[in-house]
Amino acid sequence: MYDHMNNSVYYFLYVLLTSRSSAHTYNSFYSFDSIVNTYLMTHCKLDPPTSPLIGLVVHSQCDYLAPVGFPALVDLGLRVKKLGKSSVTYEIGVFERSVEEVKAVGEFVHVFVDRKSRRPRAEGMTATMKEQLGSLVDTKAKL
Repeated sequence: MYDHMNNSVYYFLYVLLTSRSSAHTYNSFYSFDSIVNTYLMTHCKLDPPTSPLIGLVVHSQCDYLAPVGFPALVDLGLRVKKLGKSSVTYEIGVFERSVEEVKAVGEFVHVFVDRKSRRPRAEGMTATMKEQLGSLVDTKAKL
């Protein structure tokens, strides 16, 4: 009973990584939110508390494929499944450390909007964001 992670635990795995990384909080998508926001802050020059452009989560889901036993360590893999003018669809794989088989696959969609109006900007995302997120696009990979 206590030697496995239940589904909701997958969402909390990396909450300590960047628990203050976003100006808004999602009810249960903490680990996926953390890996995405860490990438955005580190590579895309996004500063959630002050950036004029913010990402709103419009969709999230997770498919659980196999259990991870407690106290196993997990690694998360991030790729961009679809990159639009002002939206991005991420795919996150959950892997047990040193095991090749994917344990869970999540999807997370951001729409980037103007902080004040909460509407997409005519020019969409910044050039830096498009370039850096574009480097994560892999049309051949399937988790």
